[in-house]
Amino acid sequence: MSVRPEPGPGILSIKPYVGGKGGHLAGKVYKLSSNESALGPSAAALDAYQRAAATMSVYPDGSHLALRRAIAERYGLDVARIVCGAGSDEILAHLAHAYLRPGDEAVYSAHGFTIYRLVTLAQGATPVAAPEREMTADVDALLAAVTPRTRIVFLANPNNPTGTYLPGDELRRLHAGLRPDVLLVIDAAYAEYVRANDYEVGNELVANAQNVVMTRTFSKVYALAALRLGWAFCPAHVVDVVNRLRLPFNLTTPTMEAGIAAIGDVAHADASIAHNELWRARLAQRIAALGIDVTPGVANFLLLGFSGGPGRTAAEAEAFLITRGVYLRGVGDYGLADHLRITVASEEANLAALSGLEAFLGQA
Repeated sequence: MSVRPEPGPGILSIKPYVGGKGGHLAGKVYKLSSNESALGPSAAALDAYQRAAATMSVYPDGSHLALRRAIAERYGLDVARIVCGAGSDEILAHLAHAYLRPGDEAVYSAHGFTIYRLVTLAQGATPVAAPEREMTADVDALLAAVTPRTRIVFLANPNNPTGTYLPGDELRRLHAGLRPDVLLVIDAAYAEYVRANDYEVGNELVANAQNVVMTRTFSKVYALAALRLGWAFCPAHVVDVVNRLRLPFNLTTPTMEAGIAAIGDVAHADASIAHNELWRARLAQRIAALGIDVTPGVANFLLLGFSGGPGRTAAEAEAFLITRGVYLRGVGDYGLADHLRITVASEEANLAALSGLEAFLGQA
């Protein structure tokens, strides 16, 4: 038997992440599978990106200072406690790299974002999924899953793919129940879309604790998904650790300039949020009227539950919709085999999805 280099423990247990399908049909294609922005990026962000292309022969600012200042000003945060990455996924991977070792455990909710499992396995650690209650993270179940080997608790708030969230009092209760050496990572990728009065993004927890990190992204409301831009608000000691791990020049100048312009264009972000509020409610109402279960969500997507009877499964619905150029996201890899996730998209795409679902159920 030949000898060859072998990967570390856990690597071969990883099932590579698969993004939402987009399709290559001859006709019109409507992609409602990746939670992308319905309105796209602001004109200011596009202009900033194009202007920055003239500097491509010069290395970018490795400290991301101008970008961090823009983020700090927009959200009222300490610029020194912000760290930026190539998408929030990169920061999540660095946190796992820094704080997980073989034999350690990371806890997350049963239908939590699949990246948490991937970054945990990549470090040879053990992912632990805690049961949810009514498609929502359960604080008691999360705390019950914590053992002496737990080093990180990941919480997507709001969660993808369910769209549900924990209110601020539950978030604080979760943190209060953790040992001080357990890192609570609050993944708030969809925070800008939430309008619930009891929602708290996590800024205060991070500001006043040594074991809480909040990650954010420019991929959703700011519509810069292709540029891979994310950030985190952290205790100073965590910022120091992540900066030691991240590669030099991990963000390009055009990416940072687009991010600065996007976060400064409040009017465009507000328009995206208003569009989402309007169409999320319309989609939920009309899809529920078809007899499809709709999980109440607060982000820019909805989770749809199918009966699973003959001709009424999620897989059959997904396949039928693809024939009409409509792409939703199957979420069987989240343990939700009878569900599809639908992104709030443009009016045209939303109406195409509704028409497709009606046709699938024979109600066209």
